[in-house]
Amino acid sequence: MTTASRCILIVEDEPQIRRVLRTLLELDHFRIIEAECASRGVTAARTHKPDLVFIDLGLPDRDGLTVIQDIRAWSRVPIIVLSARSDESDKVAALEAGADDYLTKPFGPRELAARVRVALRHTAGSGAAGSMLTIGAWRIDLKARTARNADANANVTELHLTPIEYRLLEGLAQHVGLVVTHRTLLQQVWGPASAQQKHYLRVYMKHVARQAGTGSGATAMVID
Repeated sequence: MTTASRCILIVEDEPQIRRVLRTLLELDHFRIIEAECASRGVTAARTHKPDLVFIDLGLPDRDGLTVIQDIRAWSRVPIIVLSARSDESDKVAALEAGADDYLTKPFGPRELAARVRVALRHTAGSGAAGSMLTIGAWRIDLKARTARNADANANVTELHLTPIEYRLLEGLAQHVGLVVTHRTLLQQVWGPASAQQKHYLRVYMKHVARQAGTGSGATAMVID
């Protein structure tokens, strides 16, 4: 994947910092999405599925640590914290919340570019971005958001799912063979505010199971 096709989300409340970041990153042909607060940052992450996220910790509506935790509940996208906080405890807290790197303000253009390259190189090596999951006869393209089944006679069936049903199938597929909690799936599909709404899962999982059939192999153990 070339940088021209990659998207970077900047969650930062200072317009000057956003402007500097956009200028520097667009020089390397990245597509830039901006959000000035936590709530819009979480929404933008779900909507645009960026390849990399920059997050400031001092956001006006809530702490950036909670944004990291929200995103980590459903995504493995690389997250780089960009903050004026330089204490070791702040760095440790951000990394433990799920950040991949921590860049202290002020920063230099060369250091910024190097951090971005490292983060994206790790993503490419892990196969997290643009991956194709093969589970039994099903092939799930996480980038194209499609799920197809080819039977023994080479007859291809494509699932026709609503966006929520697809996100649920995607979440289950990413945890195949693993134990996953109701809370994790609810946060991944519906967001943090729905973490206790278990009835959502019951209704949608029944419909996805009927669509996919029992032979898909896309199973994960869902527990309380």
